Amino acid sequence: MFSVHRATITKAGQMSVPARIRHRWKTQKVSIIDHGDYFLVAPVPDDPVSAFRGSFAGRGPSSEEARRLAREEEAEREDRRFPPGD
Repeated sequence: MFSVHRATITKAGQMSVPARIRHRWKTQKVSIIDHGDYFLVAPVPDDPVSAFRGSFAGRGPSSEEARRLAREEEAEREDRRFPPGD
């Protein structure tokens, strides 16, 4: 869904986000990303840690598994670099 809305920035630097958009994104906070010649307003979850956990739940290996794989890869690189018996 793509839509464009126009907002006015007050002298105090405040800007109102239309209610329909606030309700759609279920947030009270936004992040403003300055790209130099334009800026983006992006929603920030009220509880970013929970939102992050939810969006990455079940993806990829556990930290223990990732550490084990990294150690195996490092051992293989070492074996190639310094072959046993040399």
